[in-house]
Amino acid sequence: MLAPEPVVPPRPALRDRRTTLLLTGVLLLATGLGVAGWAAGTTVLVTLVRMLVLVAGLLAAIAGLGWIARAVRGRPVDIVFWLGMTWLVLVLGAAALAPWLPLGNADDSVKGLTSPIFAPPGGIGAEHPLGTNNYGLDVLARAVYGARTSILVALLAVLIGTTVGGLVGLVSGFVRGATDRVVGILANALLAVPPLILLIALGTVLDPSVRSIAFALSLLTIPSMVRLARANTITVAQREYVLAARALGAGRVRLMLREVLPNVVLPVLSLAVVMISVLVVAEASLSFLGIGIEQPQPTWGNMIAEGQGGVMEKHPFIVVVPGICLFLTVFSFNLLGERAQKRWDPRAAKL
Repeated sequence: MLAPEPVVPPRPALRDRRTTLLLTGVLLLATGLGVAGWAAGTTVLVTLVRMLVLVAGLLAAIAGLGWIARAVRGRPVDIVFWLGMTWLVLVLGAAALAPWLPLGNADDSVKGLTSPIFAPPGGIGAEHPLGTNNYGLDVLARAVYGARTSILVALLAVLIGTTVGGLVGLVSGFVRGATDRVVGILANALLAVPPLILLIALGTVLDPSVRSIAFALSLLTIPSMVRLARANTITVAQREYVLAARALGAGRVRLMLREVLPNVVLPVLSLAVVMISVLVVAEASLSFLGIGIEQPQPTWGNMIAEGQGGVMEKHPFIVVVPGICLFLTVFSFNLLGERAQKRWDPRAAKL
């Protein structure tokens, strides 16, 4: 007996459904933005309640954008992911173009003597849109240049860790034997050391420069890359096409570079994207503790540290601005890393 054909709703019904979704999304978006704007500017509520109302308004606005996108495209859209990617494009673009953007004084304390200290945020069009710190330096400019420093350090560390750890894991998993045992012992030894203790120890020895901090942070990446590359290499090395190439007389170097490496590099890159967010937080932690990039060069970590000593209670924007930038960037990189793992890592795709 043949199954009945599915009933396709008529086109007017589809149009009505999309119209309903669109109107609901616009209403949620407008209401959420209105509530968030009111919470940001009101002085009636205490700070904690204002923050809760602000978050609720932003969540409603995001939900409204999701309904609007669903109405336009005709299917569900991961609006949170695309908002995160939009933020990454903006922050990476601003960091790359920072020297050519019309920004205020970010790190010249002498010029800051002529500017007001702890000036409150003035909004769009003001001389200091996000205010100034205790040295009269522009908070917006410092946030942008802080992104330039923090993300550059994380990217350099991931590049070093991925290259070194990936190659070592590839050789270890392919050669096996004594080489594999030695590499395993070294990787486990690095993983056994608490990351923060390791970073503090290296931070007290190395110069507080971008290259030195990037090298120190790369040590957090190398062991994970070694283990992932090794595990994937062992799996790939047993496949039929690798065994066939070996039987035809291909050497070890050719087998590793031509047959194994292309199948190992994508899972390693997916982990590298996730590690960027981890290292951004690690760099911020070092700078916050005073053993990373030093003032007046801005990073998000040392900008947050400026709120110590009761400054945050009186001037919360000093901490809120870099804190929001750090949170959104880490959150967005995590979203990108999860999407990359689902697409490139076979083990993650099965979960």
